[in-house]
Amino acid sequence: MRYRSYDAARDRDAAFRIWREVGWVRDDKETGPFDCFTSLDSALVADLDGSPECMVLSTMGDVRHLSGSLPLWCIHGVTTSRIARKQGLAGRLTAAAVAEGALRGAAVAGLGMFEQGYYTRLGFGTGSHEIRLTFDPAYLTVDARARVPRRITRDDWELVHAGRLARRRGHGSCSMICPLTTKGEMLWAPNGFGLGYCDGPDGELTHHLWLGTDNVDHGPYWVGWLSYKTPEQFLELMALLRGLGDQVHSVILVEPPAYQLQDLLRMPFREHEVRGDGRYKVTAEARAWWQMRICDLEACLAHTELSGPELSFNLVLSDPIESFLAEDSPWRGIGGQYVVTLGPRSEAHRGTEGGLPVLHASVGAFTRLWLGVRTAGGLAVTDELSAPAELLTALEEAIRLPSPRPDWDF
Repeated sequence: MRYRSYDAARDRDAAFRIWREVGWVRDDKETGPFDCFTSLDSALVADLDGSPECMVLSTMGDVRHLSGSLPLWCIHGVTTSRIARKQGLAGRLTAAAVAEGALRGAAVAGLGMFEQGYYTRLGFGTGSHEIRLTFDPAYLTVDARARVPRRITRDDWELVHAGRLARRRGHGSCSMICPLTTKGEMLWAPNGFGLGYCDGPDGELTHHLWLGTDNVDHGPYWVGWLSYKTPEQFLELMALLRGLGDQVHSVILVEPPAYQLQDLLRMPFREHEVRGDGRYKVTAEARAWWQMRICDLEACLAHTELSGPELSFNLVLSDPIESFLAEDSPWRGIGGQYVVTLGPRSEAHRGTEGGLPVLHASVGAFTRLWLGVRTAGGLAVTDELSAPAELLTALEEAIRLPSPRPDWDF
């Protein structure tokens, strides 16, 4: 497979056709999001008969591991045209994009998956479940009263992006550096609008929410994101949502990190039974939609600070991405043998050390362990990870992390 960088002057019409064929746009006039995302850090295309038929879009961001951050290469979109399916283009072009990110200094790569298993072939491991709730905003029980908010439009994309970057963040949270990521998402939301407050000392947007809907009258409205710094700001945004309940019958919201939204809903079980599966249903769904993989093990471990007991072991790491990369790719994945120490000062270096127990793992499984998606014992049952029972128990003692939550769709 030969691939190259996207050239807007040459490729725009053919690449936009791919988006239409996969259903990402329904109207030839919906070019705003496309132009934003193809202007990010990287856009790679693979040709058939001289025309782009597969495209991968990527951009740089960061991912939080406890209190520290690491550079993240985010795969924002993988699309293949109707005539190029089952040719192996998407897998190899995505592998090339991951390699590009690693060469640019990314310690981790992340993406949103369309189905379980496909990107596992490239070393990605599945993330934690995200809970998506559908509820009547009038049934929110927050005590806070919302002030009159600022109306936020798509023209405010730079202000909104700055607000998102400054939001409260937790373990596993991600941010994208380029403001066009926010602009593209804002343009993508049908009938999109925002509400928020510019309480910063220089008029910065301190907390806001962004919504979209196909039915402006009664919803459902879906919340693209919440952005806030303090519990008081979060509650004020919830009060704003409650205020929409006079007209809007249904809101869809991914449960924000640190809060269990059911605590703020009146009679959620009763409402679920009464409304059933109708248009304005009340329900909760859990889905693990995102995946990540380590691209630089030494960097990730150097930024890992764990409060558990110190633990050292030999790691035999397999990385399947190598078989998808071109022979001349300067980055070949991170498979090999390492000596790993976990604790307040963690580290990894190439080699082996006699007398230490051995952990065998794929890069995807080890990434899930490092992020705290699942415990070593659980991964030993369901993923590509194996070790003596004593080492699995010690790993569960050493790695005790909150559930990672990206808090940023990609």
